[in-house]
Amino acid sequence: MSQVVLAARSRAGRGSAEARRIRRSGRIPAVLYGRGGTSVAIDLDEREFSNRVKNISESTIVKVEVEGKTYDAFVKDTQRSITAGSILHVDFYEVESGVALRARVSLHLVGNPVGVREGGVLESPLHEIEVECLPKDLPERIEVDIGELKVNQSLHVRDLNLGEGVRLISGGDQVVALVKYAREEAAAPAADETAAAAAAAAVPAAGAAPAAKAQS
Repeated sequence: MSQVVLAARSRAGRGSAEARRIRRSGRIPAVLYGRGGTSVAIDLDEREFSNRVKNISESTIVKVEVEGKTYDAFVKDTQRSITAGSILHVDFYEVESGVALRARVSLHLVGNPVGVREGGVLESPLHEIEVECLPKDLPERIEVDIGELKVNQSLHVRDLNLGEGVRLISGGDQVVALVKYAREEAAAPAADETAAAAAAAAVPAAGAAPAAKAQS
């Protein structure tokens, strides 16, 4: 996938009143945070931003163009209106070329496990891992082939193929996927339990009147 490029404008004003004015004009107030603790106040076209970032992950590096200057950055936080669902504010975090960074990368399971086809149940308790690498080596996501996974087999973080230049930060013993036997349905009542239940049902309840004798 080609890198997402977002056109932005710098803004001098801050505060809630200025943010409302920007939103009324069809744009989104945002802040681009630099690695050295600096920050740049910007705003973006709401429609363009929504369309271009809908399929990116938290580990996707985008380009933010601000009046002739280009920044490589993550979309770290997107605030939305609870009632309307519209985007209220965006935080970007700049990454520096040639400087290693840490990021969380999502895991994408691929394939239908052998164990599932044999009646097992797939469990996938882990959905992302933390890695360290240069920005150019950062994967948007890690595909995990689980097609050969059999019943009572599991795949761990240490088994993942991270790619050259990517160092694992998350614990290698964490389970990414496993196939287990499905829980058996509750067994039918034993024959002696069924007979006992039938005998109990045949005994009159305490205090019940005896059945009337048939007249000759």
